[in-house]
Amino acid sequence: MIVGIDTDSDFPPDVVAPLPKLGRDLDLDVEAALALNPDLVLTSLTVPGHERIVEAFQKAGVRTLVCDPVSLEDVFADIQNIANAVGVADRGTALTEKMRSQMPVVTPKAERPRVLLEWWPKPVIAPARQSWATDLIHRAGGRNPWADEDAKSVTLTDEQIFAQPPDCVVMSWCGVKAENYRPEIVSRREAWSEIPAVSNQRIIPVTEAYLGRPGPRLVEGYRALRAALET
Repeated sequence: MIVGIDTDSDFPPDVVAPLPKLGRDLDLDVEAALALNPDLVLTSLTVPGHERIVEAFQKAGVRTLVCDPVSLEDVFADIQNIANAVGVADRGTALTEKMRSQMPVVTPKAERPRVLLEWWPKPVIAPARQSWATDLIHRAGGRNPWADEDAKSVTLTDEQIFAQPPDCVVMSWCGVKAENYRPEIVSRREAWSEIPAVSNQRIIPVTEAYLGRPGPRLVEGYRALRAALET
């Protein structure tokens, strides 16, 4: 039984709507959470500085499960660990197997198109090697030009982008509602007109709920990437 959530948890809507919302990220109200007497806290380290929130629960003696995936395999492992922790191991196994089957690796007949997946527009921030998004791009048939950068994400200059001109730009801005993703923000950037993604109008908005959140809906992100690359 879920007794409380952070303010950004919004899916499934019918499940989360009546639950207490305990704050965002580093502003999570730990005391309010403890007052709900949880047996288990599911948390992560995806926000810098979140360690102190985790430590507060641990010092209070509450069992915590910390998820901090950097690859798609890590996401599958976390799903299984969560299922194990709440006593539904078989459901976790079934879910990860289903996700794998729904995201087969596409091998293009020609060279893999270069994909710039934007986590943020200004400055441009993209996933690097330590990101499940890089794995999704590969599975969908594309290539992340910055997959060799040993980091979770990279901040890119125009010069770096021109050196690896993307064939497709995927807008998946963290914390921004999908209806506010406007391709013209990308296409009107000074000096970007010669980039293949811009000149060929291959600027695709995909909600960060499908690409930026490490859970079952990554399947939807994979499908959106694959559709964009096969168009």
